Amino acid sequence: MTDFTTEHRLDGGSRPAVVFMSALFAGGWIWEHPYRRLEERGWPVLRTNEAICAIDRRVAGSIERLGDSFLASCDEAGVGDVIVCANSLGGLVAVDLAGRYPERVRGIVVSGAPGLTPDPDVGLSFDRRGSIRPFGEEFGDRMLAALFHDRARAFSRERMDEVGTMLQQPESMVSMARSLKATRTYQVRRALDRVTCPSIYIWGRHDRMTPVGPWLAVLPEYPAEIVLVEDSGHIPMIECAAEYTEALEGFVGRCAGALA
Repeated sequence: MTDFTTEHRLDGGSRPAVVFMSALFAGGWIWEHPYRRLEERGWPVLRTNEAICAIDRRVAGSIERLGDSFLASCDEAGVGDVIVCANSLGGLVAVDLAGRYPERVRGIVVSGAPGLTPDPDVGLSFDRRGSIRPFGEEFGDRMLAALFHDRARAFSRERMDEVGTMLQQPESMVSMARSLKATRTYQVRRALDRVTCPSIYIWGRHDRMTPVGPWLAVLPEYPAEIVLVEDSGHIPMIECAAEYTEALEGFVGRCAGALA
């Protein structure tokens, strides 16, 4: 049994599957809009269900082990070639997978990745003596301020409570802390040097958690597409879902065309 469970529909012919990886504290539900759109258009699609901090700390604390676990969930579902879509911490996993498995990863779609900035502001303190705890109004306010440019487009209170409940589990907090530690030591430029597949970076212009500026300084050195979502923060696939999905759909179409 793999660390991640999945939802998938794979009857999409010979095209690579578009696979969506969970984020640090958000499960596969963040991909609802692009997943359903591509599913409707006949693409083979898969998304993992569990947030990264909800899985084993030994896996969550390593970019490489996360990638291998993600691919194992694809293997279990019968997926071969993939276009990997990932947000936040998962973005580093996508970059890493592209470099280590070029024969299988046919494209990557990255947003909100850490690694070029200080620790992302996830809206809470890991110090158990601190006053901010992972539930309640204050936690919710801090988290939403970190994630969204326009809080009117934020995810629901029910989703916020779901995240808070998960983070009340000591093991989840340890997994999250280890994941953040892994981003501090990961060699992003070295990983980017190994990427040979098509890549697109769809980033919220107002991402306060993982600002786009350092990536804009680095990415012109590589053959990557860059799309800035002007009215979005850290989660453009929720905050500006239609714009994100349009950019994604165009990219995966180009990837499939190049492989035909």
